[in-house]
Formats: sequence, C-alpha cells, structure tokens
Amino acid sequence: MDAHEASITIDVAPNILFDRLSDVDRLPEYLPWLTSLHRTAESPVTAQGPEARRPHQAVREDVDVTVGGGRRGGWIDVLDEERTLRWGTDGPHEYGGELTVGFVADGTSKLTVRVHTTAAAPVDDELEHTLTTIKSTVEHHQPTES
Repeated sequence: MDAHEASITIDVAPNILFDRLSDVDRLPEYLPWLTSLHRTAESPVTAQGPEARRPHQAVREDVDVTVGGGRRGGWIDVLDEERTLRWGTDGPHEYGGELTVGFVADGTSKLTVRVHTTAAAPVDDELEHTLTTIKSTVEHHQPTES
C-alpha cells in the first residue's frame, strides 16, 4: 500500500478550519474529487457533543460516496480534540486517509493530509489539487449562517 502526504498553510484559525472540514455534509464543497456523500445511518449519539462521549473518542459516520462516477460505501471518523478526520472506503482498492489541522499562529493553520491506497493513480497531484481547493474555498468564502 502506498502512502502519500502533503501539507499547506491556510489563513484561517485551526478551530474554524476544522469545524468547516469536519462538517460531513459539506465535504463535497471542499474535495474536488468527491461528487456526493450521503450518510447511510442516523448520526450516532456521540455526535451530539463532547459531553456524550469519552475523551478522544471518534464519532463514526457510515457514508456512501460517489467518486468519478462510481459509488461505494465507507466511513468517516471525526476526532474533535485532535482536530483529525479519518476515512476509508470499501471497494477493490484499499483506500483511506486522514487530515489533521494544526496551529501555526493566530488565524493561521497547517492542514496535513495523508492518503493510503493500493490504486495506481496520480495521488500526489490530486492531493496537491485538493489542498489548493480547500485553501481557496475556506480563505475566500465566508461560511453561511444557519
């Protein structure tokens, strides 16, 4: 299995960046290769907030994703305290990864993405494109108020 890693500095505070990226429903806005993402089950009770789970316990969401015209099942783990999002998909090629949001300075974050896959694809180019898209989207677009 090949491992790939890339990082980028983003002019958004780490807590705000992670809040945006950990919103599972909005991931297709940030990930150019992800056509759609749908939960396959109700959000677990642990998704209701840190008080509903043990410290450093991940919130797992089971999802269906559409990538390049193909649909497959998968999962996403959100670890709020570590500002980490992990994922994996089912299918013929093992695929998974994680993103971590780190602190650089006031109002600046370091986003690191690691991808593990057995697929023969230009992963490094796609990873750089994904990071650039995330940076552009979060720096130049204000979040919509709910």
